[in-house]
Amino acid sequence: MTFSIQSQRFRQNEMIPARYTCDGEDISPPLEWSGIPAAAQSLVLIVDDPDAPDPAAPKMTWVHWVLYNIPVSVQELEENITSASLPAGTREGINDWGRTGYGGPCPPIGKHRYFFKLYALDTVLDDLQEPRKEKVELAFKGHVLAKAQLVGTYQRSR
Repeated sequence: MTFSIQSQRFRQNEMIPARYTCDGEDISPPLEWSGIPAAAQSLVLIVDDPDAPDPAAPKMTWVHWVLYNIPVSVQELEENITSASLPAGTREGINDWGRTGYGGPCPPIGKHRYFFKLYALDTVLDDLQEPRKEKVELAFKGHVLAKAQLVGTYQRSR
């Protein structure tokens, strides 16, 4: 079985519903995955936007959500998941708003792509003390067994 991630609310390369953006409730969408490699010890979820600030001239990748040490027994995250309701053992990183938790799409201009990247690791990471994405990626270097990805898009209708 192939390692994969999906959402009940949008499909690959489709528009993310406004409910999950700054134009709506700004809550996390439900996510589910399957095909976790047998040797996996933990999962990492990183959601980012490589099209910031303008898809015609991107200058940075904006980080929307960082979770690590998600137990391999977990196969989904419910809609509007909060720090208090994360699976036991799951740790949070800091997004580019300077806080933990999900921050939904809020592109200043144009249609952006949002990458929901799920990594299966052969280890459980040390407590990284609310790290930024780069610190998590450095910590899991050499430990990735598989990667799954779901891409959604969003453009504001101002």
